[in-house]
Amino acid sequence: MRMHRFEEIQAQTGGTPQMIATRLKKLEADGLVRRRAYSKRPLRYEYHLTEKGEAFHPVILALRAWGETWCKSPKEGRAVNYTHSTCGKPAGLGPVCESCGKPLRREDLIAERAPKYQSEREARWEAFKASR
Repeated sequence: MRMHRFEEIQAQTGGTPQMIATRLKKLEADGLVRRRAYSKRPLRYEYHLTEKGEAFHPVILALRAWGETWCKSPKEGRAVNYTHSTCGKPAGLGPVCESCGKPLRREDLIAERAPKYQSEREARWEAFKASR
């Protein structure tokens, strides 16, 4: 969901700093993310997917589809709805667009968070800031 900074990842996952640092180092060592300095004083990094990390996106789509199908009641609705920029219509759960049938690529998806999910994310961020 386009979270690149350590604090953003920590706020949204609820992980401890040690857990997140360890996992980011492992992802970096495995070539899935690379870090980029965004501040020199103090030295701080953002984490971005590499080509290898981007190639993992179909797996994420499959996990999302499974979770949406089996872990939620239908009346809950989706937390994130994707529009396929290629055809401009709803993408569905993948791996191909439910509207046009073309394969879904991460760069062709426009995410829109459901209001309830957006509120949850904002609440996590506010709680995180208040705890510091």
